[in-house]
Amino acid sequence: MKIAVLGATGRTGRPLVATLLDRGHEVTALVRDPSKVTGSGITVVAGSSTDPDAMTALVAGADAVVSALGPTSKESDLHTQTAQILVDLLPAGARFVGISGAGIDVPGDQKGGRDKFVSKLLQTFGGGLAKDKATEYEVFAASDLEWTLARPPRLQDGAPTGSYYSDAHKPGRSTSLRRGDLATFLADCLEQHLFVRQAPFVSER
Repeated sequence: MKIAVLGATGRTGRPLVATLLDRGHEVTALVRDPSKVTGSGITVVAGSSTDPDAMTALVAGADAVVSALGPTSKESDLHTQTAQILVDLLPAGARFVGISGAGIDVPGDQKGGRDKFVSKLLQTFGGGLAKDKATEYEVFAASDLEWTLARPPRLQDGAPTGSYYSDAHKPGRSTSLRRGDLATFLADCLEQHLFVRQAPFVSER
């Protein structure tokens, strides 16, 4: 597939791009600084995910869009702005896979006491970043896209273990996830059409 990638040069984006290339996909990456893109086989579009013109160039001819954008205190509504641009740009039924956060709540969740407590803390003290994730979900949920928003716990650098836990509404026991495993999960969701119009939890087994 031809896949458009956001956040390709970040700590999760790099293993995500490597995973997609290893699986034979064609990758077009939107990056602020093209000099940060390493390796071959990647088409680069310079710009920001909040720039409609750059996003239009990114998604042209793409079969799907995958986002590894991380939170940033400099742009507290980055994910919401990006989501709205994608909803406006992409045709009905287009595939999008991205990363949200375990702290947001969605209808049907089966969080236990620990996870409810952590979510409350994040929502109370997370400020604009926490609100951004919740609003991003609302934008995609109201759209006609075939979206998936992964909800991982604390992320750690590391190669994939080859196994992960995932469920649409019930968090796993582990409170961490390797970025390599998150990259694998995102690619699996894309290729296998998993968790369409859902925000699944994903963590280490």
